[in-house]
Amino acid sequence: MKKFLITLLIASSFSATFAAQAEEDDGVIQLYTQRQLLALIAKNTHLQQVRKDDCQLVEDIKARAEIVKLPSYQFLYGDMLAYGVCVPKDPEYGVYLMEQSAHQGLVEAIEQIGRYYHIGKFFQKDLKRALRYLTEAASLGNVNAQIRLVEILSKEQGSPRDYENAYHWLHNTIIGDDKKRQKAQVLLAKLATLMPERVIERAKRPLLK
Repeated sequence: MKKFLITLLIASSFSATFAAQAEEDDGVIQLYTQRQLLALIAKNTHLQQVRKDDCQLVEDIKARAEIVKLPSYQFLYGDMLAYGVCVPKDPEYGVYLMEQSAHQGLVEAIEQIGRYYHIGKFFQKDLKRALRYLTEAASLGNVNAQIRLVEILSKEQGSPRDYENAYHWLHNTIIGDDKKRQKAQVLLAKLATLMPERVIERAKRPLLK
């Protein structure tokens, strides 16, 4: 409880500092709100934004990741370290922060760790671990994880017991991007060839609200 209160006090201190800076100088680049940062991460433009801001927010980002331990900032700072954006490249610590973000439930971090295990980036390829992370992210509605999961399963990798859920999640996802939606349709059709008709019909049931 004491640790939690200290964290809240630190977060409040940061907020007050940033508000004061904004009042003193309208030209100061303000730190991203949670909503802004999550939107950047969802669009995979978070590193571009840090570069666009001329790397002026590095210390604030680092503090929010390491001291306040906000999952969105752990993910952002982890990505910056992994790819050497505005900071010296440190993939080991960067991936560690991404994992911490994933353990706190940030779905984009869960998807990214799963993708890295699948393609062998920063980690050795590990299909079992990839499927565990991707399945969790897919169940939370991450469309990239859903597409990758169906793609893996449609190649008869992984367990047939996962076919129904993977089909169910992707079938019911709203995808605004035409190319991504067409890819999903192709993959669903391919996965359907491996499933009995009764299972396909069951998988097409609407998502529970």
